[in-house]
Amino acid sequence: MAASITLSKFLASTTFTSSLFPPKTLPSKLPLTLKLTNRRHPKPFRFSTISAAIGVGDKLPEATFSYLDSDGEVKTTTVSELTKGKKAVLFAVPGAFTPTCSQKHVPGFVEKSGELRAKGVDTIACVSVNDAFVMKAWKEHLKVNDEVLLLSDGNGTFTRAIGCELDLSDKPVGLGVRSRRYALLAEDGVVKLFNLEEGGAFTFSSADDILKVL
Repeated sequence: MAASITLSKFLASTTFTSSLFPPKTLPSKLPLTLKLTNRRHPKPFRFSTISAAIGVGDKLPEATFSYLDSDGEVKTTTVSELTKGKKAVLFAVPGAFTPTCSQKHVPGFVEKSGELRAKGVDTIACVSVNDAFVMKAWKEHLKVNDEVLLLSDGNGTFTRAIGCELDLSDKPVGLGVRSRRYALLAEDGVVKLFNLEEGGAFTFSSADDILKVL
């Protein structure tokens, strides 16, 4: 179910519950132990308003990606070919050659590719709304071999299908419409984990974040 639908249900249920059970006035003097109860939780609840067209439990939409092989020939692959009967990790970046993507996101998956495969991952692919020629140049620049597939979603077909467009048209570098940063884990094409970042932030879509759930 899409994240936006889940959020709507959460808000609706919260309003309904509040109307049935209005808050009561607490006594002016509250025991000290009660005041400190919430401090036992190491991680506060993170309320996110980020929405997408897919969520955990959904089937990934079919789409075609392109890439250049070692001879410079344009090749294509599909979501089905990448995920059918496989455990696949797909992660997306806002743009090739951009700082965070080049220095942290892709290198992290390259470095951890062996650990991911040892955990049963068959496919590790990076998706970006860049053309196949740019993706090949970026792959060579990063000295990536077969650890990670760098795939072009040049027209943003897959990105739009999962609702992860990121409009950067107002930026002076001319990025236009790209993809939000995310990392997802799919088994036989069904989403098991979907870590969608706010825009191009890089907080919980790393290779280590995927390894934590494997």
